[in-house]
Amino acid sequence: MKRKVLIVSLIILVLDQLSKIIVSSFLNYRESIKVIYNFFNITYVYNEGAAWSILSGKRFLLILIALIGSYFIYKEIDKYKDNKRNIIGFGLLLGGISGNLLDRLFLGYVRDFLDFKIFGYDYPIFNIADSAILIGLIIIIIANIKGEEHGSSSRKKYKSR
Repeated sequence: MKRKVLIVSLIILVLDQLSKIIVSSFLNYRESIKVIYNFFNITYVYNEGAAWSILSGKRFLLILIALIGSYFIYKEIDKYKDNKRNIIGFGLLLGGISGNLLDRLFLGYVRDFLDFKIFGYDYPIFNIADSAILIGLIIIIIANIKGEEHGSSSRKKYKSR
């Protein structure tokens, strides 16, 4: 299962980095393009923190958290059932963490550009990696609710013999 998770992670990492390269090539810092009036803009900004700019300026702490978190997440994969939901969930999670980690390592900040205004609330600007992390977490929470965290495929094979 880990190999499949790494493939999904790599796809997310490439999509995230490619989108950031495209946006940063066409927009200047803080420049914005209206896509859907009063709902969605592409706005290029830097984020030196995590979600909602928490821990802003704590680059090395955020790098350390990402590295340690990725290590522990990767170790936990085998404890889950080998199914599409878990492969996608862990792949999204690790791919998203990796995408933002690369930005922090090489740029010192994360490039964000997805800018939504929902029901009058101007949501913090984010990127594909952030979306992947959130969706991956939701999928893994669902797996836990369904009891899939205790059902690795290797244990299942032994039971059926």
